[in-house]
Amino acid sequence: MGEKELPGALVFDIGGAFGIPESHVEFLKKHFDLITMNEFHKKKEQLCEKIKSIFVFECRPVIDRELLESLPRLKVVGNSGVGVDHLDLKLISSYGVKVTNTPNAVSDSTADIGMALMLASARRLVEGCSIATSPDTTHFAVNWLGVEVTGATLGIIGMGSIGYKVAKRAKAFNMNILYHNRNRRKEEEEQAVGAIYCKDMQDLLQQSDFVMLVVNLAPETHKLIGKRELELMKPTATLINISRGAVVDQDALAEALQRSVIRAAALDVTNPEPLPRDHMLLQLKNIITPHIGTATVQALQMMTEEAAENILAVLNNLPVPSEVIPK
Repeated sequence: MGEKELPGALVFDIGGAFGIPESHVEFLKKHFDLITMNEFHKKKEQLCEKIKSIFVFECRPVIDRELLESLPRLKVVGNSGVGVDHLDLKLISSYGVKVTNTPNAVSDSTADIGMALMLASARRLVEGCSIATSPDTTHFAVNWLGVEVTGATLGIIGMGSIGYKVAKRAKAFNMNILYHNRNRRKEEEEQAVGAIYCKDMQDLLQQSDFVMLVVNLAPETHKLIGKRELELMKPTATLINISRGAVVDQDALAEALQRSVIRAAALDVTNPEPLPRDHMLLQLKNIITPHIGTATVQALQMMTEEAAENILAVLNNLPVPSEVIPK
């Protein structure tokens, strides 16, 4: 008997700046016949019937009506990552195609970067590195100070799997933890991390020394933090964003930082990415990292495995571990 034909999976590319990592190809090829966008465009008539899934990595390939129309046997779009704001869920669903994501794979690495940003901002690590390595430095000033994280109040906006793992880490720093979420966590979950629920986000903003954004980008969270919200925060507070750049009104944030409405910002995400090189946020003493919440060897491997598991579940008519349902 011949080998069973593997289902076709469309990918943007293999390797390079935007393709799936070459180190993941061997694993994926055990389950799928990988077809790059370049190959698909060259042999569209031969390949269109073969492709049953699209593996989305780093928001690519772009899925539009034209692509969906050209793939009559498409069953699932497997997104590598938890955020799906780059996908038109209603459009994809209208073609009878399911969408999945990888929330389990990204939670630890993203929670880690949230803590790293908070610590780096509080202790002014980027500035400190510059001082320590500058050829102009002749002494270390005793009045060059940061602020403590231990014992401070952390307000987490968005207490899903990532937010909860941030809370677990913050508990180890003896932080006082407040959280705001669409749905309140179970009492035993709150007690496990010592978290207090704030039904009104305003209460959290007014009390927190550090405010961390861990929400999905949706119409209701677009520019969730604007001028009004920033002015509710303590002048000694720090805003940390590990969700999506568009959750924050960046013009309002830049103005707030210039006017010392808040102490600092630490951002792993911006809108757009990267920011224009002359953007005001780049001129201020912020910490901005290039969307590296999931940029670890382990997280990328787990994302690939979780995405593959989701895709195979759909293709085999099995329960889907992480399906994204359009609202």
